[in-house]
Amino acid sequence: MKFLITGGAGFVGSHLADKLIEQGHHITVIDDLSTGRYSNIEHLEGHERFRLIIDTVLNEKLMEELIRDTDRVFHMASAVGVKLIMERPVKTIETIFRGTDVVLDFCSRYRKRVLIPSTSEVYGKGISVPFKEDDDLLTGSTAKHRWAYACAKTLDEFLALAHWKETRLQVAVVRLFNTVGPRQTGQYGMVVPNFVKAAIDNRPLTVHGDGNQSRCFGHVSDVVEGLVKTLETPECFGQVINLGNDEEVSINDLAKKAIAMTESSSEITHLSYDKVYGEGFEDMQRRVPSLEKAKKLIGYEPTRTLEDIINDVAGEFRETVRIESQSA
Repeated sequence: MKFLITGGAGFVGSHLADKLIEQGHHITVIDDLSTGRYSNIEHLEGHERFRLIIDTVLNEKLMEELIRDTDRVFHMASAVGVKLIMERPVKTIETIFRGTDVVLDFCSRYRKRVLIPSTSEVYGKGISVPFKEDDDLLTGSTAKHRWAYACAKTLDEFLALAHWKETRLQVAVVRLFNTVGPRQTGQYGMVVPNFVKAAIDNRPLTVHGDGNQSRCFGHVSDVVEGLVKTLETPECFGQVINLGNDEEVSINDLAKKAIAMTESSSEITHLSYDKVYGEGFEDMQRRVPSLEKAKKLIGYEPTRTLEDIINDVAGEFRETVRIESQSA
């Protein structure tokens, strides 16, 4: 079978490409490398069932050709990370919604099965924990750029489900909670790789706010398995499904765990949100997914723990340091 992965050089997209290649499929990746990295998929170059195209999903003529010539589409291309969202809100909105509109338009025209990833950010400031897919959504004022990503992704969901309703396009929407693992960088504010790298380097781990806010972290391998099952399960069409892990940890405890597991001498420091993101930044206290629907529809149950995640991320960083020291 032929798969198209937009944003396939990104963190999750590249792991998805590995999984599909492993299953024997033919993969085309399109990525403009604005947030993805060539190194994530470099090992696949030259594989007879892999093709990389460096371009944007906003190239409509190219996207029409690629979608017409494929069987399945994973639309993983997106702006990522709170830091990027705060710094470039216009690019965030345009990249997310315009790209999704292009993909859904051609998937509808050529009747191609497609998965649209969304985000736990859409739950906004909701307080009904754990978050369920049919919960009401509560985001902040449009004057707060922090919510641009959530609102753009919410619009993506509405558009995808509208295609399902009007033409029965085989589309599924997946809300990803914090997904972590090898190949993820801290460039756009991702907390686990930032903490682990700082701990390995024996530098201070900087916690934003008071650190009592809690999150759940899912291993990318678990999430990718869920993505593949979702697109191959007809009962998921026209549905919104949470994917991630429901093991909750405070950011303070995450920092302590990263230090302990890497046997680091690092200290923990705290920095106010205003100093990191500018005045008026809003955050949510807890973000925990209900995984009941995913379990019911695709038998999803995460098997990797937070300890597995930290070990895998630390292992990759140490291997990178080893290789760099040998080539120096």
